[in-house]
Amino acid sequence: MTERCWWPGTDELYITYHDEEWGVPIHDDRQLFEFICLEGQQAGLSWITVLKKRDHYRKCFKNFEIDRVARLTDKTIEKHLLDTGLIRNRLKLYSIRSNAKACQLVQREFGSFDQYIWSFVDGKVIDGKRKLRHDVPASTAISDGMSKDLKKRGFKFVGSTICYAFMQAAGLVNDHTGNCFRYRELKNSH
Repeated sequence: MTERCWWPGTDELYITYHDEEWGVPIHDDRQLFEFICLEGQQAGLSWITVLKKRDHYRKCFKNFEIDRVARLTDKTIEKHLLDTGLIRNRLKLYSIRSNAKACQLVQREFGSFDQYIWSFVDGKVIDGKRKLRHDVPASTAISDGMSKDLKKRGFKFVGSTICYAFMQAAGLVNDHTGNCFRYRELKNSH
């Protein structure tokens, strides 16, 4: 049997996400933007809730194409508040548009969202070297700094815990536990 991190449990969607996406370094602005927005949608909920709604979020939010999301109208977002396929929280849904606008400013200043985000880890994946599940932190000094800077730039739903979950998902840190087959695969790929 393949050994993996504890958190996907037996849910096939969760296992596929863990095995194919989580922790793979991302350098695409659109994808990084999607990940940070969806992590924000998770606040107070479990990731599987968001994962099950991800395709619908992509449909409603223009596949997270930053410039298109920045142009969404209040009327469109208000309509999304009635959509049971989304997490119907006004602040969370409006945050996707405000994050797109903040992301555009970051792109102008840094050349790309990718350059900005990866600057927090000096452009290199951090090896978490986590042996057991209790070794995995909820936040770090780096996620604290990222959160503070994102908030200063107008991003919403980017607390330190959300930023750390984003760092894990987007591959800025390899937090697969040592017994997990993905830990070795990802460690050997950089």
